[in-house]
Amino acid sequence: MSGSPTPPRQVLRHVRPSDLKALAQLVAQATHGVIDITEGVHQAVHGRLGLPGAASGQRTGGLTGRIYQAVRGVTRLVGAGTDAVLTALLPLLDDPATHPEASPQREAILAALNGVLGDALQAMGNPLAMAMDARVGGVPLALTANALKVQVPDARAHLLLLVHGLCMNDAQWQRAGHDHGLHLAQALGATPVYLRYNTGLHTSVNGRELAVLLDQLAAAWPVPLERISIIGHSMGGLVARSALEVARQAGMDWPGSLRDLVFLGTPHHGAPLERAGHGADLLLASNPFTAPFSRLGKIRSAGITDLRHGHVLDADWQGRDRFESGADHRVPLPLPEGVSCFAVGATLAARRSRLAERLTGDGLVPLDSALGRHDEPTRCLAFPPEHQLTVFRTGHLDLLSSRAVAQQMLQWLRPA
Repeated sequence: MSGSPTPPRQVLRHVRPSDLKALAQLVAQATHGVIDITEGVHQAVHGRLGLPGAASGQRTGGLTGRIYQAVRGVTRLVGAGTDAVLTALLPLLDDPATHPEASPQREAILAALNGVLGDALQAMGNPLAMAMDARVGGVPLALTANALKVQVPDARAHLLLLVHGLCMNDAQWQRAGHDHGLHLAQALGATPVYLRYNTGLHTSVNGRELAVLLDQLAAAWPVPLERISIIGHSMGGLVARSALEVARQAGMDWPGSLRDLVFLGTPHHGAPLERAGHGADLLLASNPFTAPFSRLGKIRSAGITDLRHGHVLDADWQGRDRFESGADHRVPLPLPEGVSCFAVGATLAARRSRLAERLTGDGLVPLDSALGRHDEPTRCLAFPPEHQLTVFRTGHLDLLSSRAVAQQMLQWLRPA
């Protein structure tokens, strides 16, 4: 039998004052969305039956249309009235001045929320939208030389950057008592730096921001940088590839120090779950009565839809409706020259099985996608056989705690 539920006051201690208004904004947006869907179904029925009072698009006309407008007006009034309730709750909330470090539970929820709705949160200026920053020990780094000397007093000439995946954050590299960053940094004499970012944005948008951040970080690093190694888990690998391409096109300096790119379960050629989500969108949209509900599927973020085929560049998605076409429009981008690239793929199967590798992989990413293999030669990523590792009976998140993966990465990254 489970223990008693967590008291409401303890739950509220994971909530910051700014969270309440941000959540109220989300609730108001969701309520308007439900009203829109309801009116859309109403309009579809009107149009199908040839009843009077229909208007253009999915808005009803006449008295019915005025009723829906009134309901929206009431929703706005209710939203305005939440201020008094929020004010009453403020004494129960966590005070950032007293507890500057947010709880891991809150941070994990924020990371998941940003993964699903991060682009919408940023577009509406919602305070829950996460900003990109580089962290050491969970503390954001100020990207100036004087500040970094204080924040990273034992900085090494080898910078190890870890880039997390979708719906995750920098703290989640710690899994089952293991952290690849700390483990490798100690063995290699490197300084681990962890990226935190809004995974709901397009991967290429995050790639541009990472390219600039790394340029500033490398320029202000307390000691001359001799080597940069990047480890990307899942989506993090796509963001790293994007950042490197942006930096090289812009003539930034930090790519000259980049020696290694390690991809852990990165969907270089996409993930089938997102392709299934796109199929559900098309199925709903094909029927006039279910078409309004297709909006529910379109809530998912740009970051998620980028995983359909593994988008890396702006050209992979710009100028297209990301919910319209399921075709692969990517511009082929080979692995970067002059950088040692390594790929780790996992499969839930106990032994090598072509069917399991293609259909299940690690539960989220097929093995072919993780290892860069593709039926079209122009899209294949040329990882040398000795730069590939396949681990069995391992799930997507288990890659973060796998000792076999840690040992192989150490062999790859250890200086000759």
